[in-house]
Amino acid sequence: MKSVHFTLYVVLLSLSAVAFAQTVQMTDTEKSDAQKSSVAPVPSEVQKSFATMKSLAGEWEGPVTVPEMPQMSGGKPTHASLRVTSRGNALVHEFQEAGTPLDATKYDHPVTMLYVDGDQLTLVHYCDAGNRPRMTGKMSPDGKTVEFEFKDISGSPEYHMHHSVFTIIDANHHTEDWTFMMKDKPIHAHFDLRRTN
Repeated sequence: MKSVHFTLYVVLLSLSAVAFAQTVQMTDTEKSDAQKSSVAPVPSEVQKSFATMKSLAGEWEGPVTVPEMPQMSGGKPTHASLRVTSRGNALVHEFQEAGTPLDATKYDHPVTMLYVDGDQLTLVHYCDAGNRPRMTGKMSPDGKTVEFEFKDISGSPEYHMHHSVFTIIDANHHTEDWTFMMKDKPIHAHFDLRRTN
């Protein structure tokens, strides 16, 4: 009985050695193919746009200017929080008035999600108006601006966010321009944001 176990052990050990030797001895062609497959693919324009947006992750504050409603300009600064989530597949963007508690029942606190959907950079804005406009974005040739155009909306379209533009000045300074539709009248808000961390 011992000789059967010993023989089985020797056979298994021999098979393991042969398998190991075959994986170690690669031809030059196999080595070249393995090296080619380890080269990262060139990112698409959509992936580059999303990477640009993810570079904004952090906390930001700054003034807001609303030309159509001067009484809204020059007040408390706005706080913007951007964070990458879902293993790098989504960017969460949140606005609130700086210095206010995180209480969505008393204060505006819109949330926007950005993600790559096939060959499009997609933005879904969960608006305080109770709807969810969806926009698609494109990066400018210089790589400093990502502009989002309205695509469609879930919920009432009477009052909704319609357009947005993110412009990167440098690693610690960017602007956001958002267009809100009040029925058929556009309201423009310009946020001049500086990184706070």
